[in-house]
Order: sequence, then C-alpha cells, then structure tokens
Amino acid sequence: MGRAGQDRSMPNFVRRVPEGDTFERAVCVQCGFVDYENPKIVVGSVVAHHSQVLLCRRAIEPRCGFWTLPAGYMELGETADEGALREAWEEAAACIVLEGLLACYSIARIAQVQLIYRAQFAGEPRFSPGPESLEVALFSWDQIPWNELAFPSVHWALRAWHTSDGAPLGAPFSNPGLDHHTNFRAADDSL
Repeated sequence: MGRAGQDRSMPNFVRRVPEGDTFERAVCVQCGFVDYENPKIVVGSVVAHHSQVLLCRRAIEPRCGFWTLPAGYMELGETADEGALREAWEEAAACIVLEGLLACYSIARIAQVQLIYRAQFAGEPRFSPGPESLEVALFSWDQIPWNELAFPSVHWALRAWHTSDGAPLGAPFSNPGLDHHTNFRAADDSL
C-alpha cells in the first residue's frame, strides 16, 4: 500500500498539462501515462430512394421515440465506410451503397465528429426495424417529421442532402454558422 492506504498497483490520475503538451489531461502520478480523452466518431448515412429518405424511430435513449438517420459510433477495427454500412444494417436491416461523404460535423459541446454519407439502397428498398429502432420508414421531403427529429445534426444532414439534390458531391457540408465553437485562439487573432 502507498500513501494514505492507496494501492500502488492502481493508477492515480491527476489533471495537469503534460510536458510538451498544451492541454490539461489526466496523467498517472506513478508512471506518467497520459490518458487522452478524444472525441467519439459517429458514422451514418442519408439513404435515399427517388425523392424519399430513410429515417429510424429510436428505441433507445437518448431521444427514444424520435426520428434519426441510421447512424452510430464507429467500432474499433472498422473504417468509416464500413461503420456507416453496419449502422444501416443494425438500425434498419438495410443493405446500402455509399455514394460519398455528404457532411462532416464537428460538435465540440458533445465531443463528437460525425461523418454522414449520401447513400442509396443496394437494389430494391428493403428495410425493417433493428433492435435500436421502433420503426423505420421512407419520407418525402414534405413528410419529414421535422419537430420529431432526434438531434440538430439530423436536421443539418437532411438539409445538406436536399441541397445536394443528387448532384456530384464536392467538399462535405459542415456545421451551420451558428454552431461553430473553438477553444483555440491563434497568437494573432486576425488570422
């Protein structure tokens, strides 16, 4: 046992700025290991068939009962593309083909980076609720339940899809102007 009855085999982390770094992080007092806490990566897709999009009514929290895109956290050992394909299958039993990256949203307040693809069904549209969905359905633009969408980024992605209107994808869409946030300030703020 160490000081004050602390087991020396258990790490003892304190928050400080490690040497050679610029951010406060959790650092082990015994060995100096730095526990980097980084944003989670979310992958998903706007799956379209003609002029309709696939939405999933969430069966889990947060926002159970609200509509969302087939999307979720990336898993270790998969690419972003593979994650988006897996999420469409898990949430909507949908086999899809990705057309390209539609949007990249960096949401600092919830520590997420969201990669949203434009996609279509692989063949005829077939879908059904997966374990995380109460129901899944195709919606035309005018039928989208805007007041029942789970997250702001679902709104953003649907608007990006609508704006792209099936045209070749260019640079991905990003956060709306009112949603940018930064903790970084250059030495010369005029940059």
